[in-house]
Parts: sequence; structure tokens; C-alpha cells
Amino acid sequence: MADARVIQVSAAIAFRDGKLLITQRRPNDHLGGLWEFPGGKREPAETFEECLRRELREELGAEFEVGALFDEVTHAYPEKTVHLKFYLCHWQANEPQPLHCHAVAWIKPDELGCYAFPAADAMLVKKLRADVTLWR
Repeated sequence: MADARVIQVSAAIAFRDGKLLITQRRPNDHLGGLWEFPGGKREPAETFEECLRRELREELGAEFEVGALFDEVTHAYPEKTVHLKFYLCHWQANEPQPLHCHAVAWIKPDELGCYAFPAADAMLVKKLRADVTLWR
């Protein structure tokens, strides 16, 4: 059984035309203003994949095919611990819109370093910067 104090999160690694989808957290949210990979908290009895499809619909109004697990990390912030699962996703329909986030961006590999991400995403950002084949 999962630790109730650990927040379970699904997030998308979605590429399109050589660009990666990222979203900006709303200013008043935890870690407000930072950029992240779209997704959100898993509900009880929901798989990580179901969570991600739901969150992408709610947060961005877009449909994505959720593919393989790409990476996962558990990170302890002073106020909470998060367990993130990052899935490779393919955009299918409806252009992503900032419905429940501050902004949406499709960025090129050389732009990744221009955005500030939460500490929990640091290793993933390194992996994405190091493997340009993912961006094709």
C-alpha cells in the first residue's frame, strides 16, 4: 500500500514536430511560476495512465495517447513528498490551452535551459537535454 503522505503524480513527456510540451504553474499554486511537464495528482483507484489522460483533458483541453513509462522519481520538498511517473505521450486532438495552468509552450531542445523547473524535475530535464533523439 502506498504511503498516504506521498502525493502520486502522472506527467506527460509529449513531443510534436521536434518540440516538447511544457506548462507553467499558476502564480498562487505550490511552486507557482515554475514550468513543468503537464499532468497532475492521481485519484484513488485510478491508474497512473488514466490519471494522465484525465489531467491532460482537464488542464489543457487536449487529447493525448499515453505511451510507455519514461522515468519516475520520488522527491521530498519541505512541505510534501511527491512520486512522479513520466510517460511518453502523443498529442492526438485539440490544441493544448492553459485551462488550469498559467501558460503552455512547445519548446525546442536548445530552449529547455531557459525555463525554471521544480527540483523534482531536475534529473528528467538533464535526460531530455542529453538525448536529442527523443526530440525527432
